[in-house]
Amino acid sequence: MFRRALMVGVPTAAMAIGLYACGGGNNSNPSSSQSIQNRLATATPIKHVVVIYNENVSFDHYFATYPNAANPAGEPAFTPAAGTPAVNGLTGTLLTANPNFTNTANGTGAANPFRLDRTQAATADQNHAYTAEQHAYDNGAADLFPKYTGKGTAGGAGAFGTAGQVMGYFDGNTVGALWNYAQKFAMSDNAYTSTYGPSTPGALEVVSGQTNGLQPVKFSTGPVSATATGSYYVNDGQGGFTLINDVDPASDTCSSTTDTALLNAKNIGDLLNAQNISWGGFMGGFNLQTVNSNGTTGCKRSTLSPVVGQTTADYVPHHNWFQYFASTANPTHARPSSAAVIGLSLEADGKTPEPANHQYDTDDFFATVKAGNYPSVSFIKAPAFQDGHAGYSDPLDEQAFTAKIVNFLQQQPDWASTAVIVAWDDSDGWYDHAYAVPTSSSFDAIADQVNGAGTCGTATAPLGVKGAPVNGRCGPGTRIPFVVISPWAKVNYVDHTQISQASVTRFIEDNWLNGTRLGGGSFDATAGSINGLFNFSGAGNNPTLFVDPNLGTPVASVPTI
Repeated sequence: MFRRALMVGVPTAAMAIGLYACGGGNNSNPSSSQSIQNRLATATPIKHVVVIYNENVSFDHYFATYPNAANPAGEPAFTPAAGTPAVNGLTGTLLTANPNFTNTANGTGAANPFRLDRTQAATADQNHAYTAEQHAYDNGAADLFPKYTGKGTAGGAGAFGTAGQVMGYFDGNTVGALWNYAQKFAMSDNAYTSTYGPSTPGALEVVSGQTNGLQPVKFSTGPVSATATGSYYVNDGQGGFTLINDVDPASDTCSSTTDTALLNAKNIGDLLNAQNISWGGFMGGFNLQTVNSNGTTGCKRSTLSPVVGQTTADYVPHHNWFQYFASTANPTHARPSSAAVIGLSLEADGKTPEPANHQYDTDDFFATVKAGNYPSVSFIKAPAFQDGHAGYSDPLDEQAFTAKIVNFLQQQPDWASTAVIVAWDDSDGWYDHAYAVPTSSSFDAIADQVNGAGTCGTATAPLGVKGAPVNGRCGPGTRIPFVVISPWAKVNYVDHTQISQASVTRFIEDNWLNGTRLGGGSFDATAGSINGLFNFSGAGNNPTLFVDPNLGTPVASVPTI
C-alpha cells in the first residue's frame, strides 16, 4: 500500500530531496524490481528495522570504561579510533572509592567496580526484580547493589565469589563486537528500561510501552503484598493490575502450568497490521518441529553453551513479546505456510489468515530475507544460550549471535535501507551508576522503594490503559546499552538524549505510521527520540563492518549464510 510520507521531525535536507516515499534513501529511482517493503512511504530512508533484543545487561556492565580496554596478552585487543567520544562511564572515585565499596551496609559484598575478563564470561544471574533494583538505587545514591541485587559465582578474580560480583564489568576485549560497532556506527549512553524490573516488563515495554492492563490467568500467589512479595503483579489502584516481574504468557503451549498472564493493551504489531505493513517476532526455539543435533525438540529444544558449560532450553516463553496479546499471539506455534507469507497477516489469496500470526523462529528470519521477503519490522530474540542472560548465557555466546545477524544483513541488497537496533530488556541487576530521577511515579506500599518506603518519584502516577493514574510503572528504571548499526547511523558517535525501550516503538510509529500512538497510557507518547543516532541528511553510505563472531574483531569478509 502507499501512504504519504511523514515529514514531521525529518531533517530539512531530507525533505528537500524527497527520497523516502518510493525507495531506499540513497536510491531515488523507484523500479518494479523493488520489494513491496521498499516501496512503502517512510519518514526516513529506513525501510527495514531489525531489533535484536538481548538479555540482562546494564550499560556499565558492558561500556564502563569505553573506549579504553585493558588489552592483556592473549585477549583480542581493542584500540579506539582517534577522536572517539567519551561516555558517561566509570572514572575516578567511581572506580577507586565507589559508594558500593564504602557503604558498610553491603557487608562482605562491598566492592569497587572490577574488570571481568574472557575467562569469567559465565557469571551468576543477579537479582533484577522490580523492588530489588529500586532498593539498590537507594534514593539516587546507587550504593546498595551488593546488598539487594548482588549474587556471586565461585572462583575468579576480584569479588567474583561474593555478592560484590554485581560490580563487575567487561571491556572491549570481551564484548569487542559491540565496541567495534560503536566505533563505526552510533550508540546511546542515556538509554533506560522504561520501568524497573526483569525480562517480561522489558519485553512488553519495547513493543507496547505498557505493563498496565495485566490479566492474571494462572497465579500461585495474589498481587504483591506484605505476605506475597514475590508475586509478578501489583494492584494498580484503579481496580486492575500492573505487571512488575516475570510471568509466562497464557497464550503459549510452552508456558508454565502455575503462573501465566495476558496484557489487555495494544502493541506495535496491532498498528502495523492496521496499515498492512509486514512485521514479525522471531524467537529462538519457537519452531517446535525442529529437532536439534542433541535430539531435543518441541518446547524442550535445548543447546549446550560451551562457555557456560550447561544446556538450556532454546525457547523462553516469558521473553516472547507478542505472545502476551490476544491479537498477536500464536499459542500453538503454528508454522507459516511459506517464506513468501512471513510478515504478512493473510495468505496469498488475501482472505485466509496466515496461521503463524507474525510469530516465528529465528531460523525463519534468515529464510525469509534470503527469499527476498524482508519484513519492514523485525524483532529478534536469540536462542536462550545466545541471548546474553547471565546464569545460562554469556557475552561471548551473545556476541556470536548478534554478529551473525549483522554480518548476514550487511550482505543483503537491502542493507542500504536497513537499521539494526541492538537493545536489552533489563539490566539483570548489574551495577550502573547513572540513576534517573523517576518521571513515572508509583506508590505501592510494598513494591515501590526507590525514594523511600512505598515511594517512587514525587509526581502523579502515569495513566494506565483505562485513562486513570496507576501504580506499578516506576521508571525510568536502569540504564542499558543501545547501539544502532546502519548505513544511516552517525559514525563513532555517542548520543546523550535520554531514551527508553519505548523509544523503539516510537521510531517505528514515526517512520511508518505518521506518528500514530498506541494510547492507553503507553510510554511511546513520552519516550525520547532515537533520531539523534542517525544522519538522515547525509548520503547513507557508511561502510559495512564485518566482525569475527567469536573474537568480535573486524574482518575483511565473512562466509555467506
